[in-house]
Amino acid sequence: MFGTKTGRRRGPALALLAAASLVLTLGGCSVGTVTPAEARDQAGSGEGASADAKGGKGGKGETPAGEAVDCTKAKCIALTFDAGPGKDTPRLLDILKEKQVHATFFLLGKKHVVRYPDVVRRIADEGHEVANHTWTHRILTDTDANEVRDELSRTQDAIAKITGRKPTLMRPPQGRTDDTVSDVSRELGLSQVLWSITAKDYSTEDSTLIRQRVLDQAHGDGIILLHDIYKGTVPAVPGIIDELKRQGYTFVTVPQLLAPARPEPGTVYRPERPE
Repeated sequence: MFGTKTGRRRGPALALLAAASLVLTLGGCSVGTVTPAEARDQAGSGEGASADAKGGKGGKGETPAGEAVDCTKAKCIALTFDAGPGKDTPRLLDILKEKQVHATFFLLGKKHVVRYPDVVRRIADEGHEVANHTWTHRILTDTDANEVRDELSRTQDAIAKITGRKPTLMRPPQGRTDDTVSDVSRELGLSQVLWSITAKDYSTEDSTLIRQRVLDQAHGDGIILLHDIYKGTVPAVPGIIDELKRQGYTFVTVPQLLAPARPEPGTVYRPERPE
């Protein structure tokens, strides 16, 4: 079933069990998760603190420009983009630069990282967090450990070839993860990052609707999921940023959201949605 090592290649007899399990995995993952607040609390108590997490052990996260951000006090929110880069990513980077916002980009290897190396380099050079979204967007819980490793390691190597640094974060396609995915992620030095806010921008080109969906779900310590490969998404970003700033939010990357904790390889991070 989804979410376990057992029966990853299941037969027809397990169809009903798989369907029931699908309900769980579509909502995120079926393994234990850690919230940003829990990560920070653990670091504050001396567990999982980072000596190099942009601020030092017990310190604050810093923006790439050096401005300190303390997400225990500030109303922080992380803007993340999946499945790029694409043809609209340079325009998105222009917007983020103009708005002085840094984001986290979960990049696809095949047909994206390899097609747009200059854009990948620009993402890194402009202070955004470069992360892994697999090589071909395969559902990792439907594959064995070797295939999971191939999907992640090929993207790690392709990004490192361009930026000189392997990512430390990854996002499993559709948010589906299990013990095997976690084990391989740990082996490759990758933490898993899910989300709490989504515009479902794959289902609409209406930029106004995308903007409103994000604003309706926004909350402190939230992680926004968008895709810079869909037509309606990039035009929605300026309005999202402007309104959330007006509401007092501070935009951070995922490592800044967790600081002073260091993202732990294999761990799954997902914010709690407020009731």
